[in-house]
Amino acid sequence: MTEGNKAKQRSVDWGHCDTVLLDMDGTMLDLAFDHYFWRELVPARIALKRDISEADARADLFELFAAKEGSLEWYCLEYWSEALDLDMAALKQSIGHKVGFLPDTRRFLEAVQKSHRRLILVTNAHPEALRVKLSAVDFDHYFDGMVTSHEFGYPKERAEFWPALQASLGFDRSRSLFVDDSLSVLRAARDYGIDRVVAVERPDTSLPARVIETFASVHSLDELLGPGAMNAPEPV
Repeated sequence: MTEGNKAKQRSVDWGHCDTVLLDMDGTMLDLAFDHYFWRELVPARIALKRDISEADARADLFELFAAKEGSLEWYCLEYWSEALDLDMAALKQSIGHKVGFLPDTRRFLEAVQKSHRRLILVTNAHPEALRVKLSAVDFDHYFDGMVTSHEFGYPKERAEFWPALQASLGFDRSRSLFVDDSLSVLRAARDYGIDRVVAVERPDTSLPARVIETFASVHSLDELLGPGAMNAPEPV
């Protein structure tokens, strides 16, 4: 892929976009928080609770996680609280100070808000996880609505999620932009007919950026703004 093609892929025809659907973790917020929580903090607590090594606890946990990957339970704090006998919401709250925006996210949110486009948060996060993030970082005032997949009973990876979301929000697929860090989620959105889907290359700032060849991608959200100010969307 040439640099010119990649720049073209990153551009958005804002004149024909009136709804922005935005993922939370790894798209707007730094996924380093969740990686630390699930890969370091939870294994450490399990090791202490069971009097085993952290390496053994991590191996056991990752096997459990893999069995639920892509399901709604994978994102459900209530499920893992019961399965692991830990108060996962309280544990997340205890490290809320580690929650943070990805670089240049605020600039993107402010630009979309000022352009009077509809901006909706669409996340797989459990409602309690969303509450923790909102208590740590002030971002709800940017959005016209917030949706968690738990409201519909399907994660965003599942085809059933998208018609349920559209029925709830009433957005026009041909005039919508969706940004996410999960390639499986982006595939489901694309298959449903969302006109413009974009991947985030570096969802975790503690890790290198990924090379993404199957979707248009950006290093940070502000790259979608393009040169100059965003005008209001053109009428249908």
